[in-house]
Amino acid sequence: MLLNKISHLDAILVTHGHKDHVGGLDDVRAFNFLSKKPMDVFLGKFAEPDLIREFHYAFEEERYPGSPNIKLNIIENSPFRFNGIEIIPIKAQHYKSEVFGYRIGDFCYLTDLKTISEEEMDKMRGAKIITISGLRKKEHISHLNLSQAVSLIQELNPERGDITHISHLMGLHEKVNQELPENISLAYDGLTFICN
Repeated sequence: MLLNKISHLDAILVTHGHKDHVGGLDDVRAFNFLSKKPMDVFLGKFAEPDLIREFHYAFEEERYPGSPNIKLNIIENSPFRFNGIEIIPIKAQHYKSEVFGYRIGDFCYLTDLKTISEEEMDKMRGAKIITISGLRKKEHISHLNLSQAVSLIQELNPERGDITHISHLMGLHEKVNQELPENISLAYDGLTFICN
């Protein structure tokens, strides 16, 4: 966040409770300090036990001094509003675990998925920018691989598709990008865009 000069954060949308996706939650302390209020964190009920176990000191009745001040907002798989913005959860499967992706306006973000129903894919149709995970080129039990991610993006037909949550086994960014369709590329740290 420092590298990208992020000085304000309204809320956090949790996809699922795995450490590689929530490990930075402790860093909201800086935003608590600046805003003088708790950080709204939205998540499915399925992710709550992982967060409470991992960051128990932030959720105890007598919170540890200096720990992040987090307000958990448990959401269902239905649209909700925050600060006047509609947020649409998108449910998928990460092997046997549930994950939520999110649609905000013309942008969809969905990571750590292996399968998704047609009904949930319908929530993504019409989005201009879609960011989904594609772990590596080889098949994986709980993640889309590169060709599966490309196929999903092509089926949804956005103006732009970004592939995220990439392992070191993917290959060199520049080389892999040359193999991808024109409107699809590998995401990278610091990637920014504007969505409506």
